[in-house]
This record gives sequence, C-alpha cells and structure tokens, in this order.
Amino acid sequence: MSEGGQAMTEMTAGAAPPRDRNAGRMRQLSWWERYINIIGPLVMIIALSVGMAVSQPRFFAFDNLMIILQDAAIYMVLGMAMTIVITGKGIDLSIGAVAVLAALVMAILIKDHGWGPYPAMGVALVIGLACGTLNGLVITQFRVPDLLATLAMDQIYRGIGLVLAAGLVLARFPEPIPFLGRGRIADLIPTAAIVGLIALAAGFVLYRYTWLGRYAIAIGGNREAAQLTGINIDRQKVYHYALMGFCAAIAGILLTGRLNAIQATAGMGFALHTIAAVVVGGTALFGGRGTMFGTLVGVLLLAMVTNALVMLRFQFFWQLVASGVIIIASIGFYAWVQRRQGTGGRGDD
Repeated sequence: MSEGGQAMTEMTAGAAPPRDRNAGRMRQLSWWERYINIIGPLVMIIALSVGMAVSQPRFFAFDNLMIILQDAAIYMVLGMAMTIVITGKGIDLSIGAVAVLAALVMAILIKDHGWGPYPAMGVALVIGLACGTLNGLVITQFRVPDLLATLAMDQIYRGIGLVLAAGLVLARFPEPIPFLGRGRIADLIPTAAIVGLIALAAGFVLYRYTWLGRYAIAIGGNREAAQLTGINIDRQKVYHYALMGFCAAIAGILLTGRLNAIQATAGMGFALHTIAAVVVGGTALFGGRGTMFGTLVGVLLLAMVTNALVMLRFQFFWQLVASGVIIIASIGFYAWVQRRQGTGGRGDD
C-alpha cells in the first residue's frame, strides 16, 4: 500500500470514533428532546386553552374559533415561505411593504383602469414575485446582509406604495376578492383559512420532498459545506426570496379582501408577526432547521393569544408585548435544548 493510501486509511480509522460517539449521543436523546420544536408550542396552546376555558368559555365557541382561523390565514401563507427563507439562513423584513404594493397595484388596475379582478390579481402576484426576486438579487449580487437589504427594500416598496396611493384608501372591490378575504365556504369555514392551509401543505411538499427544501437546510446548516457540494447558494437565495415575494402578494390579496379596502400604510406588522410565528413553531432563527407543521402551530398560537387578549379586553399594545415575550421565551428555550443536545440545527420536517 502506498504512503498516501496508508495515511488515508489511518485518517479514516481515526475519524470513525467521533462519528460513533455522536451517533450514540443522538440515540440517547429523550423523546421530548427529539420533538421539542413541536411539543413546545403545543404545550403553550394547551395551557392557553385551559386558562381561557376557565376565564372565558366563549373562547371555544365555533364562531370564535373560525375568527381565529381567519386571523391566522395571512400568516399561514407568509409563514410557509418565511420558514424556507429562515431555514436557509435568511430573513425578510420587507414582506408587509411587498404585500401592500402588490395589493395597491391590483386595486389601481381595478378602480382606475377598469380591469377585471382575475387579471388584476395575476398582476399582483407578478409584482410580488418581482419584488422578492429583486430582494434576492440585491442580497446576492451586492453582498448586502439579508436583514439590511430587506429593511432598505421595505422602505423603497413602502415609498412607491405611498406615491401610487397618493394618501387615498381604495375600497369596494368586486368578487372574488372579498370572498377570498372574508368569505366562508358553506357559511362555515373561512375561505382565507383554506388558502392558508393549502399554502402550508404546498410548503410541506416543497420543504420535505424537493431540492428547494433540502438545499435550504444544507445552506442554513453549513454554508461552506453546501458550497463545496456544488449547491449554487446565490441562485437558491434568489429562489427563496422570490417565493417569499409571491406569498406576500397572496397575503396582500387576502388582506384587501378581508378589509374590502387597502391603503399604503397597511401591513406594518407583517414581518415581525410572521417571524415570531415561525420561530415559536421551532424553526431555528439562525438557519438549518425548520418545520411547516411547527409554523402552523406557531401561527395558531399567536392568533389565539391575540384573540384571548381581545376577549379579556386588553389594549392592543399588550398584544405586542405578548408577542415579544413569546419570541424571547421560545428562542431562549430552544437554545437551552440545543445546548443539552450538543448538536447543531437540522431540517426535521
């Protein structure tokens, strides 16, 4: 055997024990540590449900549960794409402005130019896709950090929206826009909730069974290793943000239908609320691990918290406080669990 072959054999033999020790450590994890990203928010939902059952039995009325679903619908759509973006070690703070810009273009085409709702909605989706793609190109071509790039683009899109709207509120849109936002199928299930659940189901397939999800996990878990395996990281980042922009446009359409109106200052809290839901659901804020089911649980948890605070007659500002506390508690808890496990992030959905 040559010296190079013998050295390689020795290196391989020497490297084996660490892999075995790591595998042994993973096998020793308790069941709750393996599924903590799902169990955590579920426990919070159960605790909230028990508390509301005691203090406000009306919380579980069918109509109120449907209101919770309707409130959560927009964030289901946004959360689907944000899960992939954050898993790939990105973040998008521009989604509120993109949603409103797409909705304003749709509204102007309908109100001022006599377009039908379907082609106008199609243009809105293209606008969202274009904005998301532009975000990705700014990040990858100019090497601007994701957070700063999307924060700057948020200002640009918001400014364009203010110019287009000229301070006006555009209202009263033809069907099916109101039906998508606030209609109910068979007078029971909110249409928007169906759209949100379909988006999450599509996201689950993309995340678990396609290269889009696998590459996002690889990039978020170890960028250098992903690059060495031949993954075009810049291209994948553009795909992630394009999907985010497309979903933001859908959210803008749902928001317009829900209110049957749109203005340039709408959607201000979309980014924070969506990121909160995704992180609370178990997606690692610094990439490498995500779960669509966890995102659904996180969205529902925050919608339930908001609804509970309204029923308990807390001011709107306390809803913001509650969201911030939940985010901090979730990140701290998941960081503690990861330290116990002694392992990095990974995709588990």
